[in-house]
Amino acid sequence: MAATMAFAVFHPLPSLFSNPALRLQALGRVPFIRFVSAAARSSSSFATTEFNISFGVAPAPDVKDAAPESSPSDPSATSLPMVIPWIVRGEDGQLTIQSTPPAQFVQAMAEAKMPTKEKKKSDKKKPSGAKTSSTSSIATSSSAPKYSKAARRFYNQNIREQPQRLSKVLASVGVASRRSCEELIFEGKVTVNGSICTSPQTRVDIAKDSIYVNGNRLSKKLPPKLYFALNKPKGYICSSADDSKSVISLFADFFKSWSKSNPGLPKPRLFTVGRLDVATTGLIIVTNDGDFAHRISHPSSGLTKEYIAAVEGRVSRRHLIAISEGTQVEGILCVPDSVELLSTQPDTSRPRLRIVVHEGRNHEVRELVKSAGLELYSLKRVRIGGFKLPSDLGLGKYVELKQADFKLLEANTQKNS
Repeated sequence: MAATMAFAVFHPLPSLFSNPALRLQALGRVPFIRFVSAAARSSSSFATTEFNISFGVAPAPDVKDAAPESSPSDPSATSLPMVIPWIVRGEDGQLTIQSTPPAQFVQAMAEAKMPTKEKKKSDKKKPSGAKTSSTSSIATSSSAPKYSKAARRFYNQNIREQPQRLSKVLASVGVASRRSCEELIFEGKVTVNGSICTSPQTRVDIAKDSIYVNGNRLSKKLPPKLYFALNKPKGYICSSADDSKSVISLFADFFKSWSKSNPGLPKPRLFTVGRLDVATTGLIIVTNDGDFAHRISHPSSGLTKEYIAAVEGRVSRRHLIAISEGTQVEGILCVPDSVELLSTQPDTSRPRLRIVVHEGRNHEVRELVKSAGLELYSLKRVRIGGFKLPSDLGLGKYVELKQADFKLLEANTQKNS
């Protein structure tokens, strides 16, 4: 700015900077440069600083920095480079004029240009397909999320494992039944994150919380949900106890293969959905999913169950009417949905009845047959909801349910087969 003010005294700015070569002949007509500071100009009386300027001889034409240009007025004149005077304040506080810029200014300009040069060099070293960190961060922040907010909400509500009751978690990993787990919690044998927990309703996350039962730590990973259809034989009880006559003992080969293929994971705790008495055979669902078992077995589901009852003697119309009218079971009148006398088969001479119920109370079908004055020989369950016992599934055998079987299982139907 100071240099511009100094030049404005003797040369108009447009003509000075429109010509890139400053002619020393024009500058030679000015004997001195007068400088007045802005602070001094505001006062009534101020002093001026004058600089005597002398110009050296023009460089030879072969100098590279000289820009040769012929003047229209003097063709023989030699073009001279532009000279920019720098007015600086010295260490003594006095203003001086020099032809080169101050050292501090040159250093500051060099430091300002250095990061740009280094960045260009680093960009050259990177492959053409690589992006800079700033570009990638901008692209990451501006790019759309992988999943929408609605999809993430659906995952959190329906798929992601939510904190569950402590008693339910213990039963899910196979510690014991839900009721037995509650007893362990009340007895102070369960710790959560180092503290004894005596409330079965405490919400825990098995993946995050540290849970110990009788000094043994629970696995951080729950076993997968399993669903089986079992053809229960006669003489087996529907219990999860370690008993040779429990229906769970029929899954010994499954547990053996599970331990081999899933080392380190606890064995799934299987249990039956509902019950069949010890003398009843046929279809029963075995799973480790408590919510599924509750949904299927609860009376509010209204799922029908179909039984085939073989009886002694002759069945008359009076017997069928008596069964259809229902009977008292545990103080509640239980009426079957349908009763039908099946045709005689060559392999058996005993009459068979198809009885469909939806209450599912203890010994309900047996009480219906008994109240009608008939003697029951055998009882077999062949259907739950819309899922029928596979005809090729032998006694004591099981089959894992497929996705299509769940829709049949939870479908309420009374269609006769």
